[in-house]
Amino acid sequence: MSRRGKTVLLHVALAALGLATVAPLLWMVSVSLMHPGEANTFPPPLLPSQPTLENYRALFTRLDIGTYARNSALLAFTLTALSLLVNAMAGYAFAKLRFRGRDRLFQVLLGALVIPVQVAMLPLFLMIRSAGLVNSYWGVILPGLASVFGIFLVRQYAQSIPEELLDAARADGAGEFRVFWSVALPLCRPVLVTLALFTFLGSWNDFMWPLIVLSDARKQTLPVALAGLIGERAHDTELMMAGSVLTILPVLIVFLALQRAYVAGITLGGVKE
Repeated sequence: MSRRGKTVLLHVALAALGLATVAPLLWMVSVSLMHPGEANTFPPPLLPSQPTLENYRALFTRLDIGTYARNSALLAFTLTALSLLVNAMAGYAFAKLRFRGRDRLFQVLLGALVIPVQVAMLPLFLMIRSAGLVNSYWGVILPGLASVFGIFLVRQYAQSIPEELLDAARADGAGEFRVFWSVALPLCRPVLVTLALFTFLGSWNDFMWPLIVLSDARKQTLPVALAGLIGERAHDTELMMAGSVLTILPVLIVFLALQRAYVAGITLGGVKE
């Protein structure tokens, strides 16, 4: 086979894989526009006979899905903003500041990556309960302020910042925090956008921790509310699909808007050891 033929075959295979990946999402959107019961026929239709927005209206009017969406947005944006600051400061310290036991402490942190999140949930919940933060948004936010992955990502990127720039700022009389805030932080913008995207997606899609901490139904997040809706209205396939679309749409928009900076941050962040 010629080189051109191999290229064409490769593109056809990639297109087929891409279509297979996107097809369930497209069908989910299609079902969300169907009338109640239309998707339960056999064989299930690919397209709605008469598209309707009734399922979306029902979510906002009868089921008050907007409240849960606001809760998710509040938690996701707050956690993303605060965790960026905490992880950026810690990553910069491990990359550029010299203190006793720095490398050994960083190795211990990396070792924590192999511990499953579920293992830490019980002791973490006991700490949150002893602090009186159960059924509060701070109980959801505080455990996510610092992550080993976030510290590692910023540290790897911050190592590429020339020491000369930092030394010049110190020579001009800038304190260490001013050097971090005015010099290092702007230079770390690509990796911070990447970390913000990871954090926002993780917070928006998080199901288990908000379910454990938040006992008040009015404080629940969108994924938790959607899971409860599935339990109550499992037969309303079209309504469930509309709820799924509303859950996925914000993170999809954020990812598409920031994908350039995301790729740049991931690529550049792994250049230096």
